[in-house]
Amino acid sequence: MTVDTQTAQAGRARRTAGVTFAGRFEFDDIHHRYGARETIRGLSLTAEAGEVLCLLGPSGSGKTTLLRIAAGIEAQSAGRVRLNGLEIAGPHVFVPPERRGVGLMFQDFALFPHLTIRDNVRYGLTAMSRAAALAEADAALERVGLSHYADRYPHVLSGGEQQRVALARALAPRPSVLLMDEPFSGLDSRLKDSIRADTLAILRETRATAIVVTHDAEEAMRMGDRIALLKDGCLIQHGTADELYRRPKSLFAAGFFSEINAFEGTVRSGRVETPLGTVAADGMAEGAPVSAAVRLSSVNVRETGGSIPARILSRRFLGVVELLNFAVPGSETPVRARIKADVLPQGLREVTLSVDAGDILLFEKANVTA
Repeated sequence: MTVDTQTAQAGRARRTAGVTFAGRFEFDDIHHRYGARETIRGLSLTAEAGEVLCLLGPSGSGKTTLLRIAAGIEAQSAGRVRLNGLEIAGPHVFVPPERRGVGLMFQDFALFPHLTIRDNVRYGLTAMSRAAALAEADAALERVGLSHYADRYPHVLSGGEQQRVALARALAPRPSVLLMDEPFSGLDSRLKDSIRADTLAILRETRATAIVVTHDAEEAMRMGDRIALLKDGCLIQHGTADELYRRPKSLFAAGFFSEINAFEGTVRSGRVETPLGTVAADGMAEGAPVSAAVRLSSVNVRETGGSIPARILSRRFLGVVELLNFAVPGSETPVRARIKADVLPQGLREVTLSVDAGDILLFEKANVTA
């Protein structure tokens, strides 16, 4: 059994986390610049009290900058930041980070190597007496299953254990809002799921509002009560995981939550033809250029009986599923599909495809990059 596995198991037997007073956190028309480059462009967003809000997007989308603005490490160029209705950053107000009542958990955990684990956790408890701060630090370590490491130093800890210490330190002052920047990116993939689940359980127990930055759509769907999808400093779409996955507002949003086949088309007589089928273009103007998307999981593959002839170009076994590339009439690029492994006989070359019309997503060209 690995040290990280032992830590994960210990976390399940930990002390219950202390409750905080959750805060409502608002970004109101936030703008931000680095020199001439605008990094956030008029973004408005609210994290409701007690919810986990995930800021999702590719590198350079502005999500970490927005988190730093929330923490008070960066100042916005324009707009206002409010906590429980009170302005903490604006044209004439700037509350410093240590007075905002927010906790910040950095991507690299930022533990002090010369301090014990206990002293790392109590570092921010400056308003308490030494005895009270030590007691609170010990309680926080017990909550994350690491009380047995209290007198050790960070260098003896694994990545998963350091993540837990950083979480304990961020939660020890019982902030009303906890800000987390890519908190699981440095963890082994085998451990990530258990650490993430335990972290979410602790957040639920503390009832703190949490704003979590991630570039991983699945992680955002696992953790977030709501997700805010960002691109180029703009808020593209926000809502629950179900809303963003099932009803994406743009090709970018559809492609961020799942692998897709993308095609170009034109509205003709209220319909759009694609290499994988024809779909009604409700509400779209005649002759309008559109983009169509079909998720890989929506492509049905059979030896016979499908409506679209296809030839297998490549086939990759991935364990539970197989990834296949096909040549399909009307498509200059290969069509991809993910299917259950071993459904098709080995050596098969000619197959048929079908896609339900409801699984073909249409987007007006104006919304392709939005």
